[in-house]
Amino acid sequence: MSDVVTGDAVVLGLQPARLPSRALAVLIDLVVVWAVYLLVTLGLAVATASLDEAAVTAVSIASFLLILVGAPIAVETLSHGRSLGKLACGLRVVRDDGGPIRFRHALVRGAMGVVEILMTFGVVACVASLVSERGRRLGDVFAGTLVVRERIPAARALAVPPPPPWLVGRFAGLDLSAVPESLWLEIRQYLTRARELDPAVGRQLAERLADELVARTGTPPPPGVPADAYLAGVVAERQTREARRAFGSAGVAGVPGAAGVPGPVGGAGAAVSGAVGTSGMTAPGFGPPVAPSPVASPAAAPLVVSPVADAQEPAAPATGFAPPA
Repeated sequence: MSDVVTGDAVVLGLQPARLPSRALAVLIDLVVVWAVYLLVTLGLAVATASLDEAAVTAVSIASFLLILVGAPIAVETLSHGRSLGKLACGLRVVRDDGGPIRFRHALVRGAMGVVEILMTFGVVACVASLVSERGRRLGDVFAGTLVVRERIPAARALAVPPPPPWLVGRFAGLDLSAVPESLWLEIRQYLTRARELDPAVGRQLAERLADELVARTGTPPPPGVPADAYLAGVVAERQTREARRAFGSAGVAGVPGAAGVPGPVGGAGAAVSGAVGTSGMTAPGFGPPVAPSPVASPAAAPLVVSPVADAQEPAAPATGFAPPA
């Protein structure tokens, strides 16, 4: 099963759907559409009982075209390739380059579907899908579309590589509201497949995507930053903002030393303070760095000595609370 390759030599992570899943999706769509058509036909039969035969025939033809032909076209256009059957089977109609379809694509697919699905009971569509390398029927060939699997196993998803460390946080003030989802998809696909591209082709593609991103954001990249590093840095900033909107400050609420929450005095707090002191850094809420104390033998019962108490008096067990004066 081959991936979809664009004209820019970018391999998209989209898997073409095969005949069984497509047939099941079409069957679900046909059941729904025919059920609606029968209900509307019964209602029109009652409403047009007083009309003459020519008017009844015209109404019947109009209802057939609007429900069995127009409704699927409208649904695919408004849902960007996801009909009810395709949504249930995890499929979606996209363009050959992986982008979302428009009205003209749905119109061609719907018009051809009348011939190869309705009039021939799906025989022509099945034969064309079996012969095609990517499982396309005649409507997909003429419309320049492809039915792909939208739900794939998570193990096959590729992670976006992180940006260089010196670019982390550099795009915190960038306005990303005008960047469309289609451009984010292209950038993500480029970053995940950049190592598989020819260096010259990859550089040209990165520069084109960077120019489009600059046109959407209105802010050029910092001087001397390569196009691929700029794309990785902006994508990392977008992921950070999405994580912040999704989780908020819940991930740091209640953590010792975060947002003014004091750390424990003894026990785990001392261990953390010692660990921080070894690296020469100061953690929020733990005070200045201290030198690590030697680890006592587990067999011995250590005495915790308070710096302000008498050296001869053993301190209370480390419970996290100061003993009463």
